Amino acid sequence: MWKTSVSKVEPNHIITRGYRQEDLIGNVPFTHVFFLLVKGRMPDEKEARMIDALITSSIDHGVTPPSTHASRIVASAGVPLPTAVAAGILAVGDVHGGAIEQGAKILQEWVRLMHDNKWSFEQTAQKLLEALKKEGKRMPGFGHRIHTKDPRTKRLFELAAKLKITKDHIKLTLAIEARFAEKKPLPINVDGAIAAIISDMEFDWRLGKAFFLLGRAAGLIAHVYEEMTTQKPMRRMCTQEAEYDGPWEREI
Repeated sequence: MWKTSVSKVEPNHIITRGYRQEDLIGNVPFTHVFFLLVKGRMPDEKEARMIDALITSSIDHGVTPPSTHASRIVASAGVPLPTAVAAGILAVGDVHGGAIEQGAKILQEWVRLMHDNKWSFEQTAQKLLEALKKEGKRMPGFGHRIHTKDPRTKRLFELAAKLKITKDHIKLTLAIEARFAEKKPLPINVDGAIAAIISDMEFDWRLGKAFFLLGRAAGLIAHVYEEMTTQKPMRRMCTQEAEYDGPWEREI
């Protein structure tokens, strides 16, 4: 038998996390309900506003990200909207959209170590970066292929401070950025900001991709709809030349 604490469905009766679904409809904003679904309780107004900001910060980033590119290419083949959007969602992984999850995992682990060992934020940042370097890894959530200073990061951190959400994970992230700045500036990007904020809000790091998916799905829908309604089917989108490096032409 399956067990779930998310919803109970009976004839003419739907309960979600203890609330009648008809009572939620039109009375509780979507971000509140998302928080309820994953946390099991309603957010306060500050938490709800922060969640709304996090989701909004991930809605879209142009046509070049793999998820958007995948959705538009698949849409150009004449498939239904859900299929094309799903193609974009399937393109989200550890490299594209995964830095939130990876960064949150590292931050949560090292904040625990910081408390256990009574290190300062500066000491923790240094030890963290040294450990990653020894393992041949990079700190997720820093640097960007387009932005030298991600405009979304500043806004999210300003809001987190205003709402009194800022705690040790954000502070450690800022300490890491300061360590980078001593050698080569590597600013916090939006993924790093979200990783720090959801960690300070006590979300499990395994929910990291959820915040990206929830926001980006809206952008993918817009791109797919635009592709379906304004562009020709099977239009040429991949204009980069392909160089063949296989075996020379040969006889059977």
